[in-house]
Amino acid sequence: MRRLLALLLFWTTHSLAEQPVLRFSVAESWSMPLIRTEDGQPVEGLLYDLMQAMAREAGARPEYHMLARLRLQQAMDDGDIDVRCYVSTQWFNDRPGNFVWSIPLFVQRDLLVARPADSAPTRPEQLPPQAIGTVLGYTYTTLEPLFATGKLHREDSRNQELALQKLEIGRYRHAVSNQLSLGWFNQRLPAEQRLQAVAVLEEQSLGCMVRNDPAIPTQAALRALVRLKQSGAIEQITRRYGAAEYSVARP
Repeated sequence: MRRLLALLLFWTTHSLAEQPVLRFSVAESWSMPLIRTEDGQPVEGLLYDLMQAMAREAGARPEYHMLARLRLQQAMDDGDIDVRCYVSTQWFNDRPGNFVWSIPLFVQRDLLVARPADSAPTRPEQLPPQAIGTVLGYTYTTLEPLFATGKLHREDSRNQELALQKLEIGRYRHAVSNQLSLGWFNQRLPAEQRLQAVAVLEEQSLGCMVRNDPAIPTQAALRALVRLKQSGAIEQITRRYGAAEYSVARP
């Protein structure tokens, strides 16, 4: 019996060792429902579940590399990561030649958000001069001209949750949030205190990028995402985190 257990342990360990590794980037600016981390490693969240499912479906072993958002591009250029998820083609001036794009997985809406007392619909250009709650390292295309002229100015936070917390306590009157994070944040608040979207700033399709390298299972990873989407698994993951209204991109 002991010999059998030893053999099973050996073969399990041997099998795991033979699996190719996929190194996933995890942005420090992510917060729940995207990612929750402990000791620098993700333990739950929508993107954690997605990346775990992607690696499993591709027959690979995932490794997670926590990075500041401003270091993600350098990590890609240096070959330090293999997969970057929750990313849009609109975020790149030049198409990264050494990475292959996946099919679109989500549709993200960036919203201008306010407290209930300031929740009348408005357009950004109609706002009086003020600070806008933003996330460090993120570019907000619609607001950039207003930042450039000084009519509005950024007040950066380390992640999306902190930006919304500052809005809730009145550090500023408006902030930018994606629809998914806003819905998660509002879950803990009474209905009359929930933050409100006052304008849709932009909408974009998000997917993953996989390094094009024969040393990793690039095509297997891309096909894994196709299967996960076609099977409804990605939609199930989004709903698991209370994202019933969060759009899943169509093929």
